[in-house]
Order: sequence, then structure tokens, then C-alpha cells
Amino acid sequence: MAALENIEPKQVFYWFEQICSIPHGSGNVKRISDFLVSFAKERGLEYVQDDALNVIIYAPASEGYEDSAPLIIQGHMDMVCAKTEDCKIDFLNDPITPYVDGDWVTAEGTSLGGDDGIAVAIALAILDDKRIPHPPLECVFTVNEETGMDGAEALDFRNLKGRRLLNLDSEAEGMIIAGCAGGVRADCSFPVSREGCDGVSCTLTVEGLKGGHSGEEINKGRLNANKALGRILYALNRDNLIHLVSIEGGVVDNAIPVKAKAVFAAAEDDLAIIKSLVLAIGDHMKNEYASADPGLRILFEIGNRETCEVIDKDSADRLLFALFTLPNGVRAMSPDIEGLVRTSLNLGVIKSYESRIVYTFSIRSSLASQKQLLCDELVSMTEFAGGSVTFRSPYPAWEFRRDSVFRDTVAECCRRAYGKDPLITAIHGGLECGLFSEKAPDLDCVSLGPSMEGIHTPDERLSISSVQRIWALVLDILKSCK
Repeated sequence: MAALENIEPKQVFYWFEQICSIPHGSGNVKRISDFLVSFAKERGLEYVQDDALNVIIYAPASEGYEDSAPLIIQGHMDMVCAKTEDCKIDFLNDPITPYVDGDWVTAEGTSLGGDDGIAVAIALAILDDKRIPHPPLECVFTVNEETGMDGAEALDFRNLKGRRLLNLDSEAEGMIIAGCAGGVRADCSFPVSREGCDGVSCTLTVEGLKGGHSGEEINKGRLNANKALGRILYALNRDNLIHLVSIEGGVVDNAIPVKAKAVFAAAEDDLAIIKSLVLAIGDHMKNEYASADPGLRILFEIGNRETCEVIDKDSADRLLFALFTLPNGVRAMSPDIEGLVRTSLNLGVIKSYESRIVYTFSIRSSLASQKQLLCDELVSMTEFAGGSVTFRSPYPAWEFRRDSVFRDTVAECCRRAYGKDPLITAIHGGLECGLFSEKAPDLDCVSLGPSMEGIHTPDERLSISSVQRIWALVLDILKSCK
């Protein structure tokens, strides 16, 4: 029996479990894209699958809605793949295993992919049920949203007639999202030279952190594993106690990293001093983050004496200076919306190569000028430390529209559903609505979705009762688009 078989709304959770069975991490979307094409073919629905593997499925209006303007329903088909250390899943080939825990759907040892699999499931459930009243539908499923919104960037809007768009990529029920931050990825690359060094091989690991989405949870004061590791390494290198071999940390740039690891060589006579310094700095961080990240663990492992290919002192000085001093976290709060982050950046990934070390940041701001300011800061500090910066996957902010007929329609549906006025707000996370609005300036967008927690982490979970309410709300929105 399927794990989600008896959960209402059954048609939504049926399709959600089908999606979980297909590997669909960012960059690994061919199978899920082809699955959507097969879905359309089996039901005789028109579709477009573009070169980027985005899919659009068209459904004609139901009876009585033939003269209604088309409505775009949109979500992304890729997910962030995160797992616990003991989980053996191969995200390229293995399915996600969902299960029910009270009011929540979660997954065994991995992220769930509710972001944004639930949007795809809701759209498929609508397309699969001819009894649901609705205007002409254009269901848009984009790829690789989590790694730079590449699908939205590639989408040809000439294939779409609708100028009302319902995005289902929000994670807090009860809100109508009507704006979001813009962003860009930055790769700060530091060239390194290597030399042979005889010493004791050591491994330093920071782990056990909560992490989270770098847009939605950057304001919760959680520790960034990459920055925590940099704090310790900088102190050890400043005192000439280590010869660095490598640094690795994080999985994706838009998730606050939960684990980072460094390998270095050290003189045997210095091991006691190193251990003492690691413990002291670790105790400081455990005290500083006792509430925000109580699971912090710092492991110092001593290996064998051997000859290592280490990064030379000049290279190590430069890249550890940069790791220690480059900005991270919240930089500015919105003066207009209480509690909303205006500008932030997240050092999400560190990768070591033979001749370079790369620090990858996700930069976000609702102000283009502040986004550019952060880019300039990274360039200035990176170049000062002998590195270079490349930027990729930029996406614009989705600016709040003062007048929105579609938002008014959705708000009225929310009043009927919840018996009160909805909260209409903006978020710090990035949504594809910004890119769509750039392609079609007359596009009228709103975003909503069911409540989720711990997205982009193995603790991700999706509220069942919230899905039930959002499903009813979406059906009422469709009915009202006449």
C-alpha cells in the first residue's frame, strides 16, 4: 500500500507520491519532465516541452468558462537534495520515501521535495479531473529553479496567452505573496599553489547544524558551517599551526550549510595546542548559538604521519583571510515590512580543487542597488585577497503592484476560506514571478502555498491539513476566474 494512499485530498497526494518516486533533484530533471509529457499525452492534452525541459500543459475551459481569460498555474519540478549522514540514498537514481507523521508528510533521511513537488501535484490533480470548473489553463512546470531559475529564464512566454499567474511555490499558508527579492550567484575563486609537507594528517569538522533555506530562514540567527569552520581555521593558520590541504562545505548555495570539513597537516608537537584552541573556539560558538543551533558539534580527528600536498602559506593566508572576513547573513532589514529581510547573502558551498578553492554565495535583495553593492563588496574583498569573482544565474526582484485585479480575486477567495482578510506581503526568498514579470510586464501574479517546515534539509515536512485547505482555496480561485 502506498504510504500516502489514505490522505485527503487523495488525488493531490497520489500525484505527490508519484513525483517522489521519480528522482528529480536540480540538474536531474529529464525523467520528471518526460513523466509530465506522458501525463499530457495519456489525457490528450496539448503540451510543449522545450529544450530546457520545461513543460507547459494546456487544458481547455470547462463548460461555462469558454469565454474566460486563460489562467497560468505554475510551479517548479526540481527539488533540493539533502540527506542525513547515515542515509545511503543515491539521489540520481533512487526515489524519495515519504511517510506520515501526525499532520505531517516527511521523508526517510532526506529532504521531501514538497518545495515544489506539491505545486506540481496540485496542478496534475486539477488537470486529471474533468469535474473541476476552471477557465482555460496553462500549467507551467519549470526546471532547475533551485540552482538559479534557469528554466524560468529559458521559458518562451510566446507559448502562453494567460496574463494571470498563480504561483504555488510559497511555504506559509495564510499569506498572499505579491513580491520577492532578486538575486544572483557569486563564485569567488582563489588560486592556490601546493607543496609537499611532512606532518600528521588531521581532519576538522563542523556539523550538527539546523541549516535551512537561505531566503526564508536567513534571519533566524543560525550558524553557517562554512563560516564557523573559517573562524577556527583562521585562528590556527594565524598562529602558524597548520598546513591546509582542503576545505569542503555545503551542498547548494541557497541552503545554509549544516556541515563543513577541512583537512590539514600539523607538526606532532603542535597537536595539543591545536586541540586546545579548537575546543576553546568551539565552546565560544556553542555558547553564542546555544538557542539558534544547539546541535553544533566540532570534531577534531588526528590521523597518521604522512607526506601531504598542502596549500602553500601565501595561498592559505589569502583564502583563509577571505573566508574569515567575507560578509555573510542578513545585511539589511526592510523599513516598510516588519520582520522582512531586505538584503542578505549566504556562503552556501566551498569546493577544493588542485589549483583553486571556490566559495559560492547566494546574494538576495529587493533593491537592485543593494544587490549590486554586495556584488561590489565581494569583488573588492576577493580581489584584495588575490582571487576573482564570476556571477551567474541573476534573477530580478518581483516588484509589488499597487493595483492587481487577480490579487483582489485571490484575496476575496481567502476571505471566504478563512473568514478574515489575508496577509498580503513580500518575501526575501526568490520566486520565478520576477523573471516572468520581466518577460511579460502586464502579467498579474500572486503566490501562495501550504505550510512547510525545514525545506532544503532532511527535516523538511509538509502539513497535511494545510494542503487540504490550500486545495480547497485553489479550487475556489479557479471557480472565481470566470
